[in-house]
Amino acid sequence: MSIEIVPAEAESLLDWHALTDALEAGHRLPQAEVGDSFLYRGADTLLNRAAWIDGLGQLVKCATIFPGNGAHGKATINGSVTLYGDQTGELEALVDFHLVTKWKTAGDSLLAAKKLARKDSRKILLVGAGTVAASMIQAYSSSFTGAEFSVWARNPVSAKAFADAHGITAVTDLAGAVAQADIICTATMSKEPLIMGEWLQPGQHLDLIGAFRPDMREVDDRALTRARLFVDARATTLHHIGELMIPIASGAISEGHIAADFYDLGKGIYTRRSDDEITIAKNGGGAHLDLMTAAYILQAWKMR
Repeated sequence: MSIEIVPAEAESLLDWHALTDALEAGHRLPQAEVGDSFLYRGADTLLNRAAWIDGLGQLVKCATIFPGNGAHGKATINGSVTLYGDQTGELEALVDFHLVTKWKTAGDSLLAAKKLARKDSRKILLVGAGTVAASMIQAYSSSFTGAEFSVWARNPVSAKAFADAHGITAVTDLAGAVAQADIICTATMSKEPLIMGEWLQPGQHLDLIGAFRPDMREVDDRALTRARLFVDARATTLHHIGELMIPIASGAISEGHIAADFYDLGKGIYTRRSDDEITIAKNGGGAHLDLMTAAYILQAWKMR
């Protein structure tokens, strides 16, 4: 019989450090097989993601992304997650979509920041004032003691409301805020670059979360060429997401510019080389990360 996990109760059992440990452990298993399919209706997207990791299990995640939902007070992203047993393929658990997505997305970027950001990073700029940005406050706060957050959004009213709700600072000068930040986290639905490479300063780390379609970008070519580039998984980013697809196609960068992905963690090359280096990590959030996260949540639920 499959397990149905109660989201509110399950969340109280979870820990950001335990999750990033689980993600690292998942990348020591055989490399995941993943398959994505996208269907579009204008700005709306139906995304089906599947992953199989030998020794961990299988997962299917269906997500709907409707950017217009916010105007009606509804969540932009919805969906479902099913987790299957490694040995039998039987349905093992129904895990709440929003719970998995929150912890997977933020955990992905947190793992990157723990490896790439300077340990003394304090000033963290959130670009975008949505659900993901709120999760990143929790995630970063778990690892960067004394973190000071600021937020920018296209709509200053939204940025101010978000800032007031979370006790942080809203900013209107994006270029100036970028220049002063230690960590810059982008979580927008932008199709055009918002962060310009000329604004970046030595020693910064950028976590790029928002872009997930072939027509989406959050940073320009100059930012990519000034930084050392990392991804969570080459297989789910290089030929699927505009952030990298577009500059690779234009010749601005090549696949060789990607220094490492999470499957290189054991080699010791997913790391910052100096305090002055600029690092960029593209969070593609593949289904294999959903599988690792859902398995972690299920284990925490069983141990409660």
